[in-house]
Amino acid sequence: MLAAMRATLIINPFASGVTEEGLAAVERELRPSVELTVALTKRPQHATELARGVDGADRIYVFGGDGLLNEVLNGLGEDAVVGILPGGRTNVMARALGVPLDPAAAARALISAPLRRISLGRVNGRRFAFAAGIGFDAELVRRVDQHGRRSDGRRPGDLVFAWETAKLLTGWHGRRDPVLEIEGFGRAAFALVANGYPYSYAGRRPVRVASEARFELGLDLVAPQRLALQAIPRFVGYAFRGGADRAEDVFYGHNLDRIDVRCDRPLPLQADGEDLGDVETAAFEAQRDAVSILAPDAGTLTA
Repeated sequence: MLAAMRATLIINPFASGVTEEGLAAVERELRPSVELTVALTKRPQHATELARGVDGADRIYVFGGDGLLNEVLNGLGEDAVVGILPGGRTNVMARALGVPLDPAAAARALISAPLRRISLGRVNGRRFAFAAGIGFDAELVRRVDQHGRRSDGRRPGDLVFAWETAKLLTGWHGRRDPVLEIEGFGRAAFALVANGYPYSYAGRRPVRVASEARFELGLDLVAPQRLALQAIPRFVGYAFRGGADRAEDVFYGHNLDRIDVRCDRPLPLQADGEDLGDVETAAFEAQRDAVSILAPDAGTLTA
């Protein structure tokens, strides 16, 4: 008789979409197919510790947002198999991999989902799944985080994100001159680094700034050389329609193994929407063929 598949379910109980009812539904879907161990995170970086401590599990399911997935990926070895159960506000990786947004439906889909080997990014030693950035988007992440969490532990929603975006652009007085140097490219106003496609989501709309990025490849770079008031509508167009790869005033690098950035002054750095503090230098590296992931809609990785 074959032994049951063993799995660990790591949960962030404070994630925006995690509820007791949702957790119970996920467990009902998974337990008939796997021998399941459940672990709840209690503090920042706890998921990394939990992932490092997983012993002998055939699969690790992650129920929370992209921040929880980021922590888990920073504790995993190369033989791990990861399944994503969306429980956050944006759920970039789950949506990019075709995972249903309903937790119970996601659990059902992951039981029989095919495995795909994907690359991961790494910046200053910290792994990331889909995107990292220095400057504009990292500053925006910080501003949203400063709103704190609601009384139920949830993060602010899309309206706060949109409001802070508008305030940030207004604070720049419609202009941002080059403040960093990207080795091999030149000086830029900020830098976005994508490990896959899309870069993120704004509400239901995918952010398409790095339209050539793919999870099986290296890193893509998008870096406007400067940001002026009259150019803002065009850059917004790049975000939702693509085209930054063809712009003369935007540095675009595709399928790169390494991107080195030097800042004129300390600038905010983010990875998968997590604030990593201010840095004067950032080394982005591609970790190719890094992890196995359950992808119900595997075609989205290379489309």
